[in-house]
Amino acid sequence: DMQTGSYRPGAAKGFEFFKEIDIKSYAKEASRIAKTMLGAKYAPSGKMPVIIENEFGGVIFHEACGHGLEATSVAKGLSVFAGKIGEQVASSIVSAVDDGTLSNEWGSSNIDDEGTPTRRNLLIENGILKGYMVDKLNGRRMGVESTGSARRESYKYAPTSRMTNTFILNGTSSLEDMLSNVENGIYAKYMGGGSVNPSTGDFNFSIMEGYLIKNGKITEPVRGATLIGNGPEILHKIDMVGDNLAHGQGMCGSVSGSIPANVGQPRIKIKDIVVGGR
Repeated sequence: DMQTGSYRPGAAKGFEFFKEIDIKSYAKEASRIAKTMLGAKYAPSGKMPVIIENEFGGVIFHEACGHGLEATSVAKGLSVFAGKIGEQVASSIVSAVDDGTLSNEWGSSNIDDEGTPTRRNLLIENGILKGYMVDKLNGRRMGVESTGSARRESYKYAPTSRMTNTFILNGTSSLEDMLSNVENGIYAKYMGGGSVNPSTGDFNFSIMEGYLIKNGKITEPVRGATLIGNGPEILHKIDMVGDNLAHGQGMCGSVSGSIPANVGQPRIKIKDIVVGGR
């Protein structure tokens, strides 16, 4: 839903995936998380530093920022990023792209659903907004060319600008570097679901597996933690970016139906964000 944003983890990565997947490893990891969280205490609440792990941690950027960079909302002035090309919209250590050309990735294709070749679109470079994801119709409204970003679920939907493989680029910080700066905080190993308002960037996301950070060390597991914030504001509060970029697969729902899309990021540290707990 374009008004609330929706993204759910995918179960497959193309036809080859079914030959390569190790069901036992997935089952073992799921049981480990369940067992860990079963005995976990409730998370504390308040504003604190949070370290978010790589891969599906990128769902926050996808929802809280990515949808706002689609011409579907930008062309109508419904996005908080409309008219901000060339402006500082994130911390200077943050760069992000949408790349539909990545080989064999979940959101990739040779051409978009209007026949335009897909390409690597630089969205944010060193914190500066460089571009949007644009389809032909909204491109005419904005006076810019298509970026090969028109997508739809099937012939039943009109194509519009959508994400493909959208991710934050690698930085240089290690987990040890990030932890050393945190006295009291949260380590989000796995993110869960959530919701966002693309017109404002306000979001809330649950943490599926999280731990307390005490004096630079990851300690006991906590449950019931949620991250509450605003996408554009959080982009400015990212003060460390890791070097372990990875992608997570899912299905993204919007006005042109449900489509396969990758989210992704390296591990990031947010200086402070509201954590909902007890």
